[in-house]
Amino acid sequence: MCGIWAVFGSDACLSVQCTSAMKIAHRGPDAFRFENVNSYTNCCFGFHRLAIVDQLYGMQPLRIKKFPYLWLCYNGEIYNHQRLKKVFEFEHQTKVDGEVLLHLYERFGIKEMASLLDGVFAFVLLDTANRKVFIGRDTYGVRPMFKLLTDDGFLAICSEAKGLTEITHSMSSPVKVEAFPPGHFEVFNLKPSGKVESVQLDRFHSCVDEPCHALYDSLGKLPSGFQLETVKSNIRRLFENAVKKRLMANRRIGCLLSGGLDSSLVAATLVKLAKQEELKYPVQTFAIGAEDSPDVQAARKVAAHIGSEHHEVSFTPEEGIKAVEEVIFHLECYDITTIRASVGMYLVSKYIREKTDSVVIFSGEGSDELTQGYIYFHKAPSPKAAAEDSVRLLKELYLFDVLRADRTTAAHGLELRVPFLDHRFTAYYLSLPEEMRVPKDGVEKFLLRDAFAEESLIPDEILWRRKEAFSDGLTSVKKSWYTCLQEYIESEVNDSDLEMAAKTFPFNPPKTKEGFYFRQIFERLYPGRCEWTPHYWMPRWIRATDPSARTLAIYTPDQD
Repeated sequence: MCGIWAVFGSDACLSVQCTSAMKIAHRGPDAFRFENVNSYTNCCFGFHRLAIVDQLYGMQPLRIKKFPYLWLCYNGEIYNHQRLKKVFEFEHQTKVDGEVLLHLYERFGIKEMASLLDGVFAFVLLDTANRKVFIGRDTYGVRPMFKLLTDDGFLAICSEAKGLTEITHSMSSPVKVEAFPPGHFEVFNLKPSGKVESVQLDRFHSCVDEPCHALYDSLGKLPSGFQLETVKSNIRRLFENAVKKRLMANRRIGCLLSGGLDSSLVAATLVKLAKQEELKYPVQTFAIGAEDSPDVQAARKVAAHIGSEHHEVSFTPEEGIKAVEEVIFHLECYDITTIRASVGMYLVSKYIREKTDSVVIFSGEGSDELTQGYIYFHKAPSPKAAAEDSVRLLKELYLFDVLRADRTTAAHGLELRVPFLDHRFTAYYLSLPEEMRVPKDGVEKFLLRDAFAEESLIPDEILWRRKEAFSDGLTSVKKSWYTCLQEYIESEVNDSDLEMAAKTFPFNPPKTKEGFYFRQIFERLYPGRCEWTPHYWMPRWIRATDPSARTLAIYTPDQD
């Protein structure tokens, strides 16, 4: 996890502009650098480093002697960099995984370069020889990137939107700061003035397509056909491979463990592979919740089963309420369920940073969207409709769950790794017949559970545990975290305020006092930026007034 920032064609003093880059210093607490570009004195890169790979040569912008005209600033991890180096016989100057971008670009061009990257990334690549600027972002937007482009060609890029809101430009009216779309790259011509002109915006990968880099994957070709045992074996092989490739790190690895299916599979596979790879330390797992929280109790059982060094972080509603404003500041979002879920993840990340030496943190994000894990999928009108909604959710991850996971961990200088969003794993799962992927016998994610049913990887009671939203599982079924939050907000927002919500906030007007409260905080922090949350996350195919699964008629709690 790092923070990148760049400007091209600045009309203002760069020393002033660079103060905006310091707003994302939390993303890279180990070191930072600002460097302007030869012959383009109004162009500059900024970089905040979290050192994970190659302690000596990992600072950016990355430049190598072979291509002195290329400048690279990127945030991410390229899991297949060693494989690509070997296949294409590249001669690397450093051990930095991102160096492979320079070699791929020089040999194949920008689109094929991006297509061959197995990993998560957001990059800015400058080619001064051909006067081009390129930016790009991974398939699911696991690594964030925002863009500001004025009518006169001033371009600014940053890992988080907050690093662009106070950038100085020559336009008389406000300029839009927008998230760069995942799975895309953009090409700009660089003018002698340092200003740019966008000439191409194109997609290099979609989640439903087999990734180009699969040709060079060490796992090789999978058995074909949709016989159940073949499919289950392929799911296990791809998932284990997804976890294994993400072990690439020089810092200690840990894992968030809520006690749900997804994080438990990740943690169990991680501990298993860590032993095989002979890591020199035990894997730490982390759970957060009240003492009577179903998540904490379930996580305890999983940790005992897999033999991790387990940490439990105490959570109280009072502590959660106190953290809400900090959380919204880091999220740059006012979506209700995103904020609720982010509070616990923010607080457990804070604990990890302050109390342990784990820096690389595995998590289970992406599984619910991929494997139709949300409870509302039981109400899908058809397998086809369910499959289409699964793809929609995956394409919107960068607005909700992936945004939450990135910002809450990056706020404390941690690096997130999400094996369920591995390109090959997701492409394979989405290629399966629609009927195989739907809930079965009243159980969501049936196929994923069934794939691991004979493995004894996690306890059976966890393997078949009902879906519990992270924000719900923090506290007991008797009184959910969202209920505590709403009770507090009841005294903070008047009925008359809510009645005027549509006039106060004409874009995405909040329908509840909780939504109004979050929106007020967001507008105070980021006035006029309401388009950053294009819509609220809500269940489909069911009458719902709240995003929590516990409010749905089809929710049935686990029996104690």
